[in-house]
Amino acid sequence: MTAAALLRNPGPLLVGLVGAGIAHSRSPVMHLAAARAAGLSLSYDLIDTDTGYWQGLALDTVLKQLESRGFVGINVTFPHKRAALALCHAVAPSAAAVGATNTIVFQNGQRIAHNTDYSGFIEGFRRGIGARPHATALLLGAGGAGGAVAQALVDQGVVRLYIHDTDETAARTLAAAISTRLGPGRAALASDLRVAAALADGIVNATPVGMAKLPGTPLNMALVEPRHWVADIVYFPLETEFLRLARARGCHAIDGSGMAIGQAVAAFEHFTGQKPDIGAMRAAFESFD
Repeated sequence: MTAAALLRNPGPLLVGLVGAGIAHSRSPVMHLAAARAAGLSLSYDLIDTDTGYWQGLALDTVLKQLESRGFVGINVTFPHKRAALALCHAVAPSAAAVGATNTIVFQNGQRIAHNTDYSGFIEGFRRGIGARPHATALLLGAGGAGGAVAQALVDQGVVRLYIHDTDETAARTLAAAISTRLGPGRAALASDLRVAAALADGIVNATPVGMAKLPGTPLNMALVEPRHWVADIVYFPLETEFLRLARARGCHAIDGSGMAIGQAVAAFEHFTGQKPDIGAMRAAFESFD
């Protein structure tokens, strides 16, 4: 959105998050903090398709209603990232590469799909991994977020990526897409988790398991060894059971805060056309109760 467009809009900018079971999302506090720091009037709503008015509505109906209410854009989370992409009129390269969207801008009657999960994960991974070996990794989850994380991992030095999902076809398709882009053998289906975990330097959870509404761990923790580093993209709660138990085993753990803040920074810029105060967003994220 241009500065001129912001000036023409007399009310607050309307944005929000569409997803299921999102009551504990920190996205509202991050975007509101960035807006205050930039001197913008912004409203950030939670559109929870698991409850209340929005429950049971088709995703396209949800998007149409938000457009009619004057929303300038939305974030999209589990379980709608892939479905939302198919409902957009234009797809930015970031979303096309991943096959999913987590940020949609409503502009001139068009829905423009972006994906900021990729850049968000990279920011958190770079800070968290340090000099630890990461040539081989096991990725759990091949959905909308998993696709972004897979691309980020191979672009950050993972030479061999094993991918597991309860939907084996999705995992196989994602592995094939990476190998097509980067060369044979860069990614493979993890048909046997025991073997894949034994070969991996680290394990990444890109499934929704561990969220407040889906407690538990994404794999048998007996497969996690002290030599592994582990990462989780779930951030509500920030300390997932997967991370807690992995730390107890002696693993280095990377929580979902880096990805959460990084994707929000990029999404805010898409919504407003302004670079946010990252420090304000980080402080808001860390103070969330």
